[in-house]
Amino acid sequence: MRILLPVTALAASVLLSACGSTPAPKPQAPPPVAAVSTARMAEANLAPASASLVSGRLALVPEAGGVHITGVIGGLPRGQQAAFHVHEKGDCSAVDASSAGGHFNPAMQPHGRAGAGVHHAGDMDNLQANAEGVANVDVHLRGVTLGGGGSNDVAGRALVVHAAADDYRSQPAGNAGARVACAVIRVVR
Repeated sequence: MRILLPVTALAASVLLSACGSTPAPKPQAPPPVAAVSTARMAEANLAPASASLVSGRLALVPEAGGVHITGVIGGLPRGQQAAFHVHEKGDCSAVDASSAGGHFNPAMQPHGRAGAGVHHAGDMDNLQANAEGVANVDVHLRGVTLGGGGSNDVAGRALVVHAAADDYRSQPAGNAGARVACAVIRVVR
């Protein structure tokens, strides 16, 4: 019995020392959602991607509850719709704009239609090209900010035009086809 006691005490000592190890670090929380934009204006100059001729110039200004995007995009298929999204990375360097990453989605929601239930923060309605292949952009992107560094900040991210219309339900990107134009959102004031 005396032989077992020291072995039992040793085993208990090893077990207790294992319990005293340093706890695993807590995962870092994402930056808080910013309530107010800190920038007054940004621009996005769309350049062709995927061998398209689509290009345009857009202005972004903060507004109550979001960001207002205006401008003109040309080179689109005449009379057709094209998907238009904010993407997570401000990188348009890849020929097919794949470097812009997926849709901007800080709340980790499924893809959908803005204003109609859950959706990515970067989901917007389709652009409508006229008979000349030009779309006039007038979009109110809700729930995001321009500047401030919050998880919902679109400054420094990319705007992407797709070859096809967004069906607003296919995951993860609405079956919108190739990326035909890309621009980084750059704060100018």
